[in-house]
Amino acid sequence: MSIDAAAFKKGMRHLAASVTLITTRVGDQRGGLTATAVCSVSAEPPQILVCVNKTASAHDPIGEAGFFCVNILCPEHRKLAERFAGMDGTEGDERFRDMGEWTTLTTGAPVLKGCPVSFDCKLVTELSAGTHTIYIGEIVDVALHETALPLLYADGTFVHGEALKKAAQAA
Repeated sequence: MSIDAAAFKKGMRHLAASVTLITTRVGDQRGGLTATAVCSVSAEPPQILVCVNKTASAHDPIGEAGFFCVNILCPEHRKLAERFAGMDGTEGDERFRDMGEWTTLTTGAPVLKGCPVSFDCKLVTELSAGTHTIYIGEIVDVALHETALPLLYADGTFVHGEALKKAAQAA
């Protein structure tokens, strides 16, 4: 027996997570989405998983491309997080226009400059799980910006990573 989706979503609002942009490229068309369902899988080989709704515009391009990048956002990227979450109605390659500075690493997936970390991944496994696909990628390259702090999401709101530092210092 399962709980209903509304109860599940309400409960999950209590799970704080880093805000990420999952990006990919098929030919000259970039795609991406905002996600918090991201998790490490293995250190050897280094692998990470992302859970992507099957209705997301970037869902099929990730599988088709065979690679993706997990860009961990910082507070300065909040507007990008909102755009890639579909809050301004922008889709596909248009999400990348006029916002952020983009580059690539090994796979050619879009990498957002200034992120605390970006993991460039080749797709190694796809698993169907209800409304989502779990994409597991082997990390083939990484870009680190060690002084950048993460943007977090909890209880339906964005939280600046600086809040964690202040809370730790106060404890």
